Amino acid sequence: MDVRESIKNLIREALLGLGLDASVEVHLERPANSQHGDWSTNIALALAKKAELVPRDLANEIKRVLEELYSEDISAIEVAGPGFINFYLNKSWLYDVLVQVVTAGSDNWARLGEGEGSEVIVEFVSANPTGPLHAGHGRGACYGDSVARLLERSGYSVAREFYVNDRGTQMDLFAASLAACVSGRDVPEDGYHGTYIKEWAEEIPEGDDPLVWGKQRALTAHKEVLSDLNIEFDSWFSETSMVESGAIEETLSMLEEANASYQRDGATWLKSTEYDDDKDRVLVKSDGEYTYLLPDVAYHLDKLQRAERLVNVWGADHHGYITRMKAAVESLGYDPKRLDVEVTQMVNLQRSGEEVKLSKRTGDIVELSEVVKEVGPDAARFTYLLQSIDTTQTFDLDLVSRRVNENPVFYVQYAYARIRSMMKKADEVGFEPLPISEIDLSKLQHSRELVLIRSLHELPEIVARATRELAPHQITTWLREFAADLHGFYHDCRVLGDEIEPSLTQARFVLMQGALIGLEVGMHLLGVSAPEEMWRDEVESSEGDG
Repeated sequence: MDVRESIKNLIREALLGLGLDASVEVHLERPANSQHGDWSTNIALALAKKAELVPRDLANEIKRVLEELYSEDISAIEVAGPGFINFYLNKSWLYDVLVQVVTAGSDNWARLGEGEGSEVIVEFVSANPTGPLHAGHGRGACYGDSVARLLERSGYSVAREFYVNDRGTQMDLFAASLAACVSGRDVPEDGYHGTYIKEWAEEIPEGDDPLVWGKQRALTAHKEVLSDLNIEFDSWFSETSMVESGAIEETLSMLEEANASYQRDGATWLKSTEYDDDKDRVLVKSDGEYTYLLPDVAYHLDKLQRAERLVNVWGADHHGYITRMKAAVESLGYDPKRLDVEVTQMVNLQRSGEEVKLSKRTGDIVELSEVVKEVGPDAARFTYLLQSIDTTQTFDLDLVSRRVNENPVFYVQYAYARIRSMMKKADEVGFEPLPISEIDLSKLQHSRELVLIRSLHELPEIVARATRELAPHQITTWLREFAADLHGFYHDCRVLGDEIEPSLTQARFVLMQGALIGLEVGMHLLGVSAPEEMWRDEVESSEGDG
């Protein structure tokens, strides 16, 4: 049993012994200061009022009962502050964790079974096929793919899907813009004016339909840059296909039969105010044209018939769209909780300390392909995933192009490369690692060593929480902190060397195997590669530098 669950069970047993409610959720957290123990709980503060005791007094009572319950993992228990209970663990549990990590390997450590094969469709990017993807699309692309990776790691069956809005006003304007360039006419004022329009128009074979050709050209561009980012979709779902199959009209009929729509002023409206929307929404305009909403409802109905859960990744301009979509889903008899909508905020590019503007319509577009080419796919992915998507992001093109510690992706990858370099050196000097069962891991006593094992132990819970919250930036944070601890280890501890006791070298070599596994798991979840060799712009001479 995991040591955290073991401690939680002991706390519940102590609560029962005191006649308190043992069904409450027991929270365990890492103390900010490791001198305050390995784990801490606030259970006494949570139950003090009900127990009619001062929190610290209740904490001491719980501690008294806990100390009567034997646990080989716990070396000491103390009460701190207003009523926190801190647990100090024997180091033996850490050594057991390291064995578990190395035995599981990167394929299985922090692999969870929560999803139990349940099907999830993650729909992301879904940009109109009216031009290249811009830099802002990169954030949703990397986020969506990393969310899919987290869900897969947690046992879900995941399909990545790109919804192609290939009909409607924007497509007509796109085709008109291409046609104008082909014929030498001015592009319509409300058309597309990016420089790519002229470039693409020159590529159109004589006699080809600008709309058909332009759509394929845009989709080809999308697929190329996404592939460069190591993002592959399982399906590209066309809006036009729903028109051709009659799915949109069928959805409209279903809404009418469910009494979820009505007619007014010649238009068809969704009764979205019955589901917490601020106003009813038009589905079909008075001229018979569909609004954006109706095909989107039909698409979500199709997805709900294919998967238990839907995850949509939308841009900030779609935030107001969430309520009406959930209203439509619920009006058709589906649980709106099956639909998660995650909204990405804006990305501000910087170069030389100045903002690089994004403008799709004026020709000043910064294409995603330019960003990937300039900084590389790993740096792009890692940077897009540095922060929570609900915050505006500043993307420093200069910083993430440099091989320095201040560049977060370099800092993490360099930590990995240092281990690989050390292992290569170990092989060159004839070091032979023993089977893990024959290694005395109790030789690992240095605080730098123990903090690495604790972090490896936390990784499965970090993955579980990041999956529940659809928050891959938590993995990025773990990687950065783990890399910092690893660089600190290299500063204070050597693995190889005649002055190092052979048994300590064996133990530290196992620790580095575990560190590799942790880094590989984290980088895989972000879609970032694990290079075996790297060089810094400012070289630091140290063991294992590669």
